[in-house]
Amino acid sequence: MSSTAIELKNISKYFGSVVANKNVSLSVKRGEVLAILGENGSGKTTLMNMISGIYFPDEGEIFIDGEKATIHSPKDAFGYKIGMIHQHFKLIDVFSAAQNIVLGIEDKKRFNMKEYISRIEEIDKQYGFEIDPKKKIYEMSVSEKQTVEIIKVLFRGADILILDEPTAVLTPQETKKLFRILKKMRDDGKAIIIITHKLHEVLEISNRVSVLRKGEYVGTVETANTTETELTELMVGKKVELNIERKEPENTARRLEVKNLTCMDREGNKVLDSVSFTACSGEILGIAGIAGSGQRELLEAISGLQQISVGEIIYDNPKTGETESLVGKTPLQIREMGVRLSFVPEDRLGMGLVGNMDIVDNMMLRSYRRGKGAFLERKGPRELADKIIKNLRVVTPGLSTPVRRLSGGNVQKVLVGREIAASPTVLMAAYPVRGLDINSSYTIYDLLNEQKKKGVAVIFVGEDLDVLLELCDRILVIGGGKITGIVDARDTTKEEIGLLMTKSGDDKKEENEDE
Repeated sequence: MSSTAIELKNISKYFGSVVANKNVSLSVKRGEVLAILGENGSGKTTLMNMISGIYFPDEGEIFIDGEKATIHSPKDAFGYKIGMIHQHFKLIDVFSAAQNIVLGIEDKKRFNMKEYISRIEEIDKQYGFEIDPKKKIYEMSVSEKQTVEIIKVLFRGADILILDEPTAVLTPQETKKLFRILKKMRDDGKAIIIITHKLHEVLEISNRVSVLRKGEYVGTVETANTTETELTELMVGKKVELNIERKEPENTARRLEVKNLTCMDREGNKVLDSVSFTACSGEILGIAGIAGSGQRELLEAISGLQQISVGEIIYDNPKTGETESLVGKTPLQIREMGVRLSFVPEDRLGMGLVGNMDIVDNMMLRSYRRGKGAFLERKGPRELADKIIKNLRVVTPGLSTPVRRLSGGNVQKVLVGREIAASPTVLMAAYPVRGLDINSSYTIYDLLNEQKKKGVAVIFVGEDLDVLLELCDRILVIGGGKITGIVDARDTTKEEIGLLMTKSGDDKKEENEDE
């Protein structure tokens, strides 16, 4: 089956003076997976939001199965059998999978949950999802939640599926399972559009790749006839070297030692359980783990944002030559000592940046306390903002543009760039390339390597295991708040790390006892 499912003709979308999409024309066939690639701010998500009914195009036409379509809302999109699976799930935690799947459907017949569950199980069996319809969302893994989202659109009859960064927080094993399911859907005649920044996944799962650059359509290539380098050149418009330079650590010394660290949440549950490790100057220590395994709590405990129940955090201060405990110190005191946290959350404006303030003012958030007069000094922050915009290629109308008006990836560049520019002795970078395009990501990797060369102890929390293996010197794997292994990045494999990610500390303890 190769008939055209969706055809876009000269689609344009404007937000004031900002051009999000301009004259984009492309098509998606039934029985294929089309990957959409582009740098941050290139208009990928805006384009998909017009197909799924969140935005309405200012110019151009959309055709479904050869007939002109008018899509004013997600409800209209479902009428055309279009379903979008967003990167951030829209589920109600206290409801079961089945309740979330049927929520909001319009059925003229009498509501019959038993019949609905039977239909869900049929879909589950057809594609091999393996989901329990009665299981509560709060009991599920990230992969299971994603499965619920996919079944939800299939249950409503969708045969055109759009997936936004579907593998962002999946283990390699979960990614392989998802790709098996997507291939079954493709073979079943469904049209699938996938947005991802992972080029090796694009080459593995897609049939064709459409590239956007600065809101405009560049072209479409057959996946079998292209390479990562060629796709990157199409995205960026020039040749880009896709190599992460990893040099051997030099003059390493203990910079941070964590001993038996235990932290509790408000309900009294352990979010960190007896965590111990050492971070050294001149090396990059990677942290791998399924989302919610304790990565956030660990970095927040080190930076003074998380209350510590038991344990020690010892910092060897290169400025004073003294060994100091970070436990009991305020976040500001820890920052002044040179321990910096650059945490990129799912909501980039929810932590670290103020959306209504411009880039210069957001730079000043880290320096205003040093002001000695009645007026704030803006020259330094303005120069820093200008440097970050140039070095990280932040797409913005100007320094005075409110941060909330930037694309998510460009907001992230401002957040990460500000922390790296602070010349820390310990830099904790959590998800610094989350959602960034390939070119911007490699810029961040280069910056982290520069910090390593300067003797900074870099702690890097990442989601892409391929990057962790290429960038880091050692990788600490965390599962359920416990360390399940610390491995040499040069000697391990993606599969080994994936297995460690799915274990708990108790599993590791039992293995040691068996040995």
